[in-house]
Amino acid sequence: MTSDLRDRKATLRSRLLAARRALSPEVRALEAAALAAHVAALDLSPDQTVCAFLPVGSEPGDASWLDGLRCRVLLPVVTGASPLDWAEHTGEVAPAGFRLLEPTGPRLGASAIAGASLVLVPALAVSVTGVRIGKGQGHYDRSLPLVKAPLVGVVRDCEVLAEVPGEPHDVRMNGVLTPSIGLRWL
Repeated sequence: MTSDLRDRKATLRSRLLAARRALSPEVRALEAAALAAHVAALDLSPDQTVCAFLPVGSEPGDASWLDGLRCRVLLPVVTGASPLDWAEHTGEVAPAGFRLLEPTGPRLGASAIAGASLVLVPALAVSVTGVRIGKGQGHYDRSLPLVKAPLVGVVRDCEVLAEVPGEPHDVRMNGVLTPSIGLRWL
């Protein structure tokens, strides 16, 4: 990665994280309720699998959105520099590294994501062409190449941008899920 690209990504991440931290708890709660309603409206059958995540910190949403998924839900487990591991969401979670919460059930391995019908991906922003920027640790970058299902970046409405700096290894999102619009295919 060139130093110019690294600088552009760092600047964008800083700006997006600052804007997220500036949101009031009331706005975050309204957004979380809207996202939960949009997730509940997704056309999923009980035999399908969705890979999702538990929002933390200033990420849009909260754990309530998982209740609307009427199917098998897998949540990520960070395993260092490897692709993410996955475990079925049973309602039980435990504190983990990076201030995350992770499922307590048996680990299913990194390849479990390959069986998903839909993957909800945390993002700081997604471009209108599907380029996603995350927090920079590369956990999803190592996992998303294993997926054949639609990838949906979960962001705030203002985080769908005309352009996001990307690299050749970046896996593009097929859609975005936002509080105001819901699911929008790109």
